[in-house]
Amino acid sequence: MTVNGLVKGILYGGVAALLFIVVAGVLQPGRGADSEINKGSGSIAIHGFDPVAYFTKGKAVEGSPDFTFAWKDAVWRFANAEHRNLFADNPGKYAPQYGGY
Repeated sequence: MTVNGLVKGILYGGVAALLFIVVAGVLQPGRGADSEINKGSGSIAIHGFDPVAYFTKGKAVEGSPDFTFAWKDAVWRFANAEHRNLFADNPGKYAPQYGGY
């Protein structure tokens, strides 16, 4: 075996291992939108922060107990009715990955 052949073998083996890790991580059950939601006391999701605000404001905004929506056994809080309605129409779009952990 030549040095060139050895290097190619190591390179291909490394690429195959990396591909396996990526695919296994993506296909792992219990991840993404289907995972358990990070809830605090009172089943409040993501510590009461408005998940839609991360998209519309680009930052964390505390949600209000006046604007809530129940989804996946958790109570989600929002800064305003518009954010609550956006979330209610498409929770998977705004819910954090991996349940907010």
